[in-house]
Amino acid sequence: MEISVDQSLWLTPPHLAVWIPAGTRHRIRMPSAVSMRTLYLRRGLLPRAPESCTVLYISPLFRELVVEAERIGRLRTRNRLHCALRDLILSQLRIASPVPTFVRLPEDSRALGVAEAFIANQADAPPLDALCRKVGVSVRTIQRTFRREVGMSFEFWRRQLRLMKGIELLVAGRSVKTVAAEVGYRQPSAFVELFRQTLGMTPRKWIAALENPTSESGRNRR
Repeated sequence: MEISVDQSLWLTPPHLAVWIPAGTRHRIRMPSAVSMRTLYLRRGLLPRAPESCTVLYISPLFRELVVEAERIGRLRTRNRLHCALRDLILSQLRIASPVPTFVRLPEDSRALGVAEAFIANQADAPPLDALCRKVGVSVRTIQRTFRREVGMSFEFWRRQLRLMKGIELLVAGRSVKTVAAEVGYRQPSAFVELFRQTLGMTPRKWIAALENPTSESGRNRR
C-alpha cells in the first residue's frame, strides 16, 4: 500500500501501519488486493503523536488489538473492557518502532517520469541515461531538477529508494540475498553495506531490534 501527501510517498507493506495526523490530505494507492483496517483516535489521546505521516512496525499483539477494536466498531468510555482495549492500543502506539519507508518525488513531469520508471523496474537497475532517453530528457536536466526539487542528486535518491524498498521486503520476511537482487544489487554485501551505513546495523540485526523494541538496540535506535 502506498500513502502519498503532496510529493511525499510512504510504502506500507504487511505487518506495518501508517500514522496519519488528523486533517492531513492524503491519497492511498493499493497496487494489489489489500485488507486494511483503520482506527480513528480522538485528539489528545496521544499527546506526543508524530506530527507527520509515519510508518510504524506492528507487533502481533498490536495487530490483534486493532482487529478486536474494529470488530467492536466503536469503543465506549463507559465500558470498562472498551477502555482497557483503548489503553492497550495507546500503549502499543507509544512504543511502536518507526520504519524509514519514506521518499520524496519531484514535481517536474519529466523528472517524475524518470523516478516512476526507476520505481517500476528496480531489479534491472536501469542506468540514469537509459531512463532519461525513455522520458526524452537530458541527464544534466534531471540531475539539476532532482537537486532543486528533492534536495539531493538522483544517485542519492536512488539509494534511498532502494533502501526503502529493501526494508519493505525484509519486513515481509524475504532473505537478504533475495532483497538485494530485487532492489538492483548484484552482490548482497553491497546492500548490507548501504543498510549499515544508513541505519547503523546489518539488516538481520535491524529486523531483530524492530521485533523486540524493549531490547537495548531498539531503545538506542529510537
